[in-house]
Amino acid sequence: MNGGYPAGPFAKGIAWVTVLYLILPITIVIPVSLTDQRYLSLPQQGLSLRYYANLLGSEAWLGAIWQSFWIALASTTLAVAAGTLCAIGCWRLGRRSTELVRALMLLPLIIPSIVYAIGLYRYFGKLDLLDRFLGVTLAHGVTGIPYVIITVSTALAAFDPRLEQAARGMGASLSQTLRWVILPRIMPGIASGAIFAFIHSWDELVMVLFIASRQVFTLPRKIWDGINENLDPTMAAVAVLLIVFTVLLLALDGALRTRRSG
Repeated sequence: MNGGYPAGPFAKGIAWVTVLYLILPITIVIPVSLTDQRYLSLPQQGLSLRYYANLLGSEAWLGAIWQSFWIALASTTLAVAAGTLCAIGCWRLGRRSTELVRALMLLPLIIPSIVYAIGLYRYFGKLDLLDRFLGVTLAHGVTGIPYVIITVSTALAAFDPRLEQAARGMGASLSQTLRWVILPRIMPGIASGAIFAFIHSWDELVMVLFIASRQVFTLPRKIWDGINENLDPTMAAVAVLLIVFTVLLLALDGALRTRRSG
């Protein structure tokens, strides 16, 4: 309630209807992944796990999963390093100009993905980064930076600057203060930003369609091509695993937030 008025039955009803509206399409994927038919449909005669077996035995699907994982891991590392340093720098300076820097760093969230992808296509073409692991990693890393900046800036807002002053007063250098005082206190915010940056890279499709083709074939791209070429129910099995993986990451983020608030 937090000092406000309790929600009435109408507001609660609207909230639950909204939640069900958002969740229902996701839950339908689960029985579809267990279908006994050769196409995307609900089970007719009984439940079957053969499409999960197809997924685990397919080199194409497993290769796409591993490519997505390594790209997400590398881009998350880049986003965490750049986003954390940017957030700490803006926090330490504390000037009005730093607000402009924050706004510029949040542009990848504001600009439509297709606009950003077209710009990357023209730019990466000159740098020979099209259809390269490095190119996709840089693209996902840059667009993942805003998530890290938001979560780290939130953690820094609750940081007591007197701790930094005390460390510097006791003779700690700037790097020592950063490693031993600031970073440990804001680590939950950094971890939350890393989780969201990883999820962003793991699910990103639009930029991959523009800057990758054959050598870099991520899981979202594989699903996209499967939808265009055939309606293999293996895609539903992949979708269920993606849902489970994303829910686990969000649960981890919730645990980190609870620990930070506690």
